[in-house]
Amino acid sequence: MTGIDHEGRLGEEFFTPGSSSFTEFLAAHRPELLGTRRILPDGVRAEGAPHGTTVLALTFGDGVLIAGDRRATMGNLIAQRDLEKVHPADDHTAVAFAGSVGLALDLVKLYQVELTHFEKVEGIPMTLAAKATRLATMIRGNLGQAMQGLAVVPLLAGYDPAAPEGGRGRIFGFDVAGGRYEKFGFHAEGSGSPYARGALKKLFRPGLTRREAALAALQALYDAADDDSATGGPDLTRRIYPVVSVITEDGFERLPESQTEELSREMVEQRRDRPDGPNAAV
Repeated sequence: MTGIDHEGRLGEEFFTPGSSSFTEFLAAHRPELLGTRRILPDGVRAEGAPHGTTVLALTFGDGVLIAGDRRATMGNLIAQRDLEKVHPADDHTAVAFAGSVGLALDLVKLYQVELTHFEKVEGIPMTLAAKATRLATMIRGNLGQAMQGLAVVPLLAGYDPAAPEGGRGRIFGFDVAGGRYEKFGFHAEGSGSPYARGALKKLFRPGLTRREAALAALQALYDAADDDSATGGPDLTRRIYPVVSVITEDGFERLPESQTEELSREMVEQRRDRPDGPNAAV
């Protein structure tokens, strides 16, 4: 079944009332296209697949910032040095990922289509809480592969115009079984996340400016790279820097490479005098 007959007309399934979920539509009519749900043969575990490592998010005065390092690993090897782990989901939402790179990229693309499909069918965008719930459902659909070693752990950040002033930047974390948890202030996922969260616990405070939030994110990723070999810090020689994006009332914006480079070099220079990073504000 292709969904289109020999005369080029759409199949009956496109005109049958159903869910506003594009994922559920595929599951019902073209399940083979859902690569995130394929189960490996019994007894087989995925070993050596590329893994993305550390991503984080924190709120600031105008919204929320989401960032990620660029390294992907295969066991003890560096598989890629410039992986993109932060992606816009729609105008006011972004998703970053840690875990199995191939599945994660498929999940991100499917999630982008999921949000667009819902808006076209319903005529209105999802609320941010509904977007988080929909992503949790999609993660749960990958549970079989996660149990075989192909886990994807995303991080969702968005600007919620319905939230009270000062709290419109929101962050959601997930577990491999599709559990959804709202995080307040900051959060990190991936192999370097314990170190990144420790740095953010020290550096975060309500009402940060965009620049202060970006520097805090870079400091946290630097600390993660300092203690986790799978996390890559700023690579000044190759000019590879973390991806830093912000979401505000004006929408999603990735910080220009020139600005990320400037902030990274400033942060590395500060580390020459203080290798352990800045002290917490008192």
